[in-house]
Amino acid sequence: MDLAERLLEEVAARRDEVAALTRDLIRIPTLNPPGRYYREICEFLSDRLSPRGFACELLRAEGALGDSDRYPRWNLVARREGDEAGPCVHFNSHIDVVEVGQGWTVDPFEGLIRDGRVYGRGACDMKGGLAASVVAAEVFVDLVPGFAGAIEISGTADEETGGYGGVAFLAEKGYFAPERVQHVIIPEPLNKDRICLGHRGVWWAEVETHGRIGHGSMPFLGDSAIRHMGAVLTEMEERFYPALAEKRTDMPVVPEGAKQSTLNINSIHGGQDELPADFTGFPAPVVADSCRMIIDRRFLIEENLAEVKAEFTHMLEGVKARRPGFSYDINDMHEVIPTMTDRDAPVVTAVSRAIGTVLDKDPVYVVSPGTYDQKHIDRIGRMKNCIAYGPGILDLAHQPDEWVGIDDMVQSAQVMALALLDLLSTEKNVATGRSPK
Repeated sequence: MDLAERLLEEVAARRDEVAALTRDLIRIPTLNPPGRYYREICEFLSDRLSPRGFACELLRAEGALGDSDRYPRWNLVARREGDEAGPCVHFNSHIDVVEVGQGWTVDPFEGLIRDGRVYGRGACDMKGGLAASVVAAEVFVDLVPGFAGAIEISGTADEETGGYGGVAFLAEKGYFAPERVQHVIIPEPLNKDRICLGHRGVWWAEVETHGRIGHGSMPFLGDSAIRHMGAVLTEMEERFYPALAEKRTDMPVVPEGAKQSTLNINSIHGGQDELPADFTGFPAPVVADSCRMIIDRRFLIEENLAEVKAEFTHMLEGVKARRPGFSYDINDMHEVIPTMTDRDAPVVTAVSRAIGTVLDKDPVYVVSPGTYDQKHIDRIGRMKNCIAYGPGILDLAHQPDEWVGIDDMVQSAQVMALALLDLLSTEKNVATGRSPK
């Protein structure tokens, strides 16, 4: 039996361990917002990995967006050095989970194991992927102790709310610098036969239309900001949305509808503030002097961010030219540039070969419609050799009765173990001129 076969066999033998680790991770309720139990889950992972030769660092993202003394943003980076010089393969998983929501038929934090699945909030997104990467790395270290290079496993905060207290913080500190880390795999739930190469771009902004307050019985003496916003919405429906639908990409974005540019209206609020729940009176009869709309514009790698902003402003200017008294402001909130790793990048080809061995099929290459922490690894860390690959069905993320299949985790862990063998083999590093320590 060759080494690859032994790795596959040993990962399969640890099936119950993969399930148990996923259950234990789910039982730490790392809800975000507000960001609970981050340190506890980092300490749990450190206690597991330290005896296996991983040097573990717990790092608080002090000063980062979201960090506070009440809810500190803790992260773990665990590193295991091989016996010879070589590249570093980094598995990055976020430790936070979204709110529970309604409609559950099982305890969301029990980690119920039933019928070949592990249930719970975060099972799919993405504690199952974290567990798979941990077991894959442990098996590889056990069977290939003299490997060339290094393996890192990180558990990072706040991916669900932008990742600024997690991967962005680590990237700013140099943890994803190309001279330190050469390959990154993010075990997001994208199906075990898919390799996610990147994501679309995003621009969030607040658009405010202005008016003049007046008495509701004499609205002609005021100027309704809500009516002005209505004119913007009409323009968007009649001209802007059809124009976006014409923008198409060659990126393999899934699902099909995301292969075009999109814009979502997150919220609109005009006029008086919402009345308190315990207030039993009527609102005051006034004309709204302000109306605010949050937009979420997703754009393609073929588009330029400056042009994306300019075309929206051009649309508003068109409304202004036709509508007396119309004025507006746009305030940028958040922006991410699209990213897509090349299909012939080393981490892509290694995982592709491993999928072929484990699943006996070619991988499906996809791009995510939304962003994830690859944005920080690319933009801040300058690390291009990065993909998302992990177990789980993305449609189950954030849903009631969220689950991850145990067989899917095992097979994904097998893929990860074979990818480690491919990327950290002594022979390959000698062939590429890397010398022993």
